[in-house]
Amino acid sequence: MLVVMAADATGAQIEAVAEKIRQLGYAPHVIPATTRTVIAVTGNRGPEGKEILEMMPGVIEVMRITPAYRLVSRESKPDPTVIPVAGTRIGGGFTIIAGPCSVENETMIMRTAEQLMRLGVRLMRGGAYKPRTSPYSFQGLGEEGLRLLEKARAKTGIGIVTEVMDEKTADRIEAVADMLQVGTRNMQNYPLLRRLSRSTKPVLLKRGMAATLEEWLMAAEYLVSGGNPHVVLCERGVRTFADHTRSLLDLSAIPVIKRLSHLPIVVDPSHGTGKAEYVPAMSRAALAAGADGLLIEVHPNPREALSDGVQSLDLDAFAALYESLKAVAQALNVPLL
Repeated sequence: MLVVMAADATGAQIEAVAEKIRQLGYAPHVIPATTRTVIAVTGNRGPEGKEILEMMPGVIEVMRITPAYRLVSRESKPDPTVIPVAGTRIGGGFTIIAGPCSVENETMIMRTAEQLMRLGVRLMRGGAYKPRTSPYSFQGLGEEGLRLLEKARAKTGIGIVTEVMDEKTADRIEAVADMLQVGTRNMQNYPLLRRLSRSTKPVLLKRGMAATLEEWLMAAEYLVSGGNPHVVLCERGVRTFADHTRSLLDLSAIPVIKRLSHLPIVVDPSHGTGKAEYVPAMSRAALAAGADGLLIEVHPNPREALSDGVQSLDLDAFAALYESLKAVAQALNVPLL
């Protein structure tokens, strides 16, 4: 950190700030200048002490010069992280996770899993527990949905990505899933993040619908600092005044995250647009922008889907998209995993 003192700060005020820095466990380095004094703080391990110093007499500003999300930052790990999941990986190529918003019945989930495996997609998304805005909407099959996901994996070998909504169901979902998804509403559910930080399963962390990139990375820091280094970020669109799509898909976040963090980032164009007709274009754009993969909603019959049918591709449309992604990946020399 850097503590900027006022131009008229007294020697006593400067020394008081330096002493407080020592009390906090850090080392102060007083740097006199012509117009004002700056105190460099070394050894600081996080944001602790920043607000205390800001309130001291003679202090104008306290600036953090290293990121608060130090474990997920490029400064701590310059090389990109690659996350192994269910016989494939996320990072070092382009990985597709596809499947229905919710597990509805055995026929639809088996049909989806079999089609995905035929195409070469190795990870299937599917919610057993679903957070819904309306209490009257379909909330998922719960335990029965988990059983069907287990059956789909046993029959086809596909990896399972499913959402964890709370600490209470975390143990059971962890036993079933190959990757644990944290939804946009839970990005800042810190008790849940602390619980998943103790998991051995990778975590797919969706960006909060109104979260800044720093807030998103700080949520990832909760997971990594608690002991789980296998975190994948997922851009799913943010809420703005725009109403032409369900959310505003922030593809500019991809290169920025790549600069700030070593964690892989995937894009959810289904929630990001809310309309199936826009998903293919945004999927190819995500690949071109440097994303490490996609999270796409796919349903055998979207018109009969119990949740998010309007933004889901049917199996034929997804197959066509998959072929087009192959061509883009080849042109960009990106391995399609």
